[in-house]
Amino acid sequence: MNHAKAMGEVVRLPVRHADDAAEVAPDLDAPTAGPDGIGNGAPPTDPPHPTPVPSGDGDDGTDDGEALEGRVLVDRPDTFRPDVRARRMTGERAQRRPIIAPWLRDRSEARATVRWAVGYAGHVTGYHAVRIPLYGLRLAGRSPRGLFRVVAGTWRWTFDMDARPLRTHAIDRRNDEAYLKLMSERNDRVRARLMVTGAGVVGGGLAAASVAAAGGVTQTAVLAALVFLLGWIGTPTDRRILDTAVVSTKAPKLTSEIVVRALAALGNAEINKAVGKGGSGITFPAPITRDGPGWRAEVDLPYGVTATDIMERRDRLASGLRRPLGCVWPEPAHHQHAGRLVLWVGDQDMNQVRPPVWPLAKTGATADVFKAIPFGTDQRGRPVTLTLMYANMLIGAMPGAGKTFALKVPLLAAALDPTAQLRVFELKGTGDLDFAEKVAHHYGSGPDDVTIGECLASLREVYKDLERRAKTLAGLPKDVRPENKVTPQLAASTTYGLGPLVFVVDECQELFSHPEYGKEAGELATAIIKRGRALGVILLLATQRPDKDSLPTGISANVGIRFCLRVMGQLENDMILGTSMYKNGIRATTFTKQDRGIGYLAGEADEPQIARGYYLDGPTADRIADRARTARKATGTLTGYAAGEDTTPAEDGSSLLDDVAAVLLPGEDKVWSETVVTRLAELRPATYGAWGDLDPTGKAKHLAAALKPHGIATGQIWGQDQTGKGGNRRGITAADILDALNDHGDAAR
Repeated sequence: MNHAKAMGEVVRLPVRHADDAAEVAPDLDAPTAGPDGIGNGAPPTDPPHPTPVPSGDGDDGTDDGEALEGRVLVDRPDTFRPDVRARRMTGERAQRRPIIAPWLRDRSEARATVRWAVGYAGHVTGYHAVRIPLYGLRLAGRSPRGLFRVVAGTWRWTFDMDARPLRTHAIDRRNDEAYLKLMSERNDRVRARLMVTGAGVVGGGLAAASVAAAGGVTQTAVLAALVFLLGWIGTPTDRRILDTAVVSTKAPKLTSEIVVRALAALGNAEINKAVGKGGSGITFPAPITRDGPGWRAEVDLPYGVTATDIMERRDRLASGLRRPLGCVWPEPAHHQHAGRLVLWVGDQDMNQVRPPVWPLAKTGATADVFKAIPFGTDQRGRPVTLTLMYANMLIGAMPGAGKTFALKVPLLAAALDPTAQLRVFELKGTGDLDFAEKVAHHYGSGPDDVTIGECLASLREVYKDLERRAKTLAGLPKDVRPENKVTPQLAASTTYGLGPLVFVVDECQELFSHPEYGKEAGELATAIIKRGRALGVILLLATQRPDKDSLPTGISANVGIRFCLRVMGQLENDMILGTSMYKNGIRATTFTKQDRGIGYLAGEADEPQIARGYYLDGPTADRIADRARTARKATGTLTGYAAGEDTTPAEDGSSLLDDVAAVLLPGEDKVWSETVVTRLAELRPATYGAWGDLDPTGKAKHLAAALKPHGIATGQIWGQDQTGKGGNRRGITAADILDALNDHGDAAR
């Protein structure tokens, strides 16, 4: 930033267009950052060939055809001021600075600020109160030195010892006239001061006599005050009386010079031109101010540079600011041009700030999945909320980044809503979500085939329930379903059976990448995400391996809310947050190992936001689950696994064989697999309904996978469809089914 130019006066010159395409004078109207960072700096250069106005009289009262040495004036003088309507239409109202501080308008933030101030004052008061005896001894030890300084100072003042070097100097130079004049002034001064000192001594003596005649309390108070005063006077300038109650870690003030220096260190060619010699500089459209526990700066970047360009170099920007990476958070200015950057620099690294207590962890707190629930805090410490209803959530991160802890927050919030049914499957097997056993209708833990099979069966039930919910909703009067979706009133009624259903799968890659159940599970989950949003069904998925094999694209493309913690690459970043997020500067790859629980939350607000989920340890989660269980008992909504009922879906291989045998018609030796699946779906819709919605190839593959554990293989067989057209397709042989049933019977005996 050129400060020499910033201190100069801005001269407004008209831009002229030459007949011979000569060089046009630059427009000096645009201000740039000065020493205060708010403008009046070097001007930018205008486009080389502004368009001349047509000849004739203009509306400014000047002749547009007026020429000066063959050059025609192009730009009008900068005297135009928009009227009230123009100001309203251009949105100038939105640029007004708030009259009341933002933290005072936000009740939760104001409460948090007052709570901090009271706690801080209480700590400082208690710290010093305990050390009062120490401070008293310290003052008593320094009081003799204070007494000496008082006596010595009084002596020097009374006898004008400060002027003695002048008198000595006059004697040394044998300047009799100056000496006599100084002595005369000294004598007059000493006589007056002796009277004042004498009066003070007499007054002090009378006061001492009064104190001696008074009671012990008065004597003690006066003595303490005298010791305090003399001790304070006797304290050296490089020493303190009070100890430090709070160690200050004050961050350096953010200034325009520091910001420009950091931007210049990014290696951006346009920024280098702007801050170099003869450059246009960098503009700060608003003052740099305090914003919560940090500094906020708004920057107008040089032409052609976007806020995303800066976000991509966040680590280098932090280096230029000489601040930890977790303190530096550049972001675009929403509803402004792409070159407006909002830079927030915190006083403390985000991962070092003590996380606040989850508001719903307080005794008596309840939740409603139709309303916003507290999820975490942003880098400024402000609350971040999310709404579960009408959305599904995907959480992704590499191992150890805080994925499961982030999942606990919406899961426990749903548990605190007694109307919500929970189905929880933790497929890691470490018991991270075992508190859900107290409230879940279905619960499973472990990466084994049995648990994954139960999870798939539960998904089938939910998928089948979508049809019932849709029919129930469609059958209601229109005034009861005005939005054609589940409302809080419909969910609260036990008549319709439309209460919220929250399906939670932690480590969902174990389900979707399973060789036998994965494909069907992915198709069911995708269908539930697409159709269940308006029907009150919510999916909460978490994975530590976000790739195309572990996370079907149909799921990653349709989930409404995404929370991405630390990941290692662009592919994982975009699989969780969405396509092109990495390119747009939303990069969870910049988080470090210390940034546990910190990630990008997309889908809840208009733009992705940094969020740190509330920390809920095991004992805290258990206490919240106990409260949720008590509430469900009181409302009669404790069902399934939590109520001790044996309702966990199970896959029984022998029943599958029985069902296949039951759908074979008399005399049928060989049947196409797709025909068998269609009949199974009609026989048991709750169990095989999802299979029946697949295409012919999918039906054949699912039946083959289900029969494989029983030693039954499908093969190409000849058959005919309903129209009588024949062909070779995958199918089964009745003899194989009967042999397998006999083997199961022998084993049972």
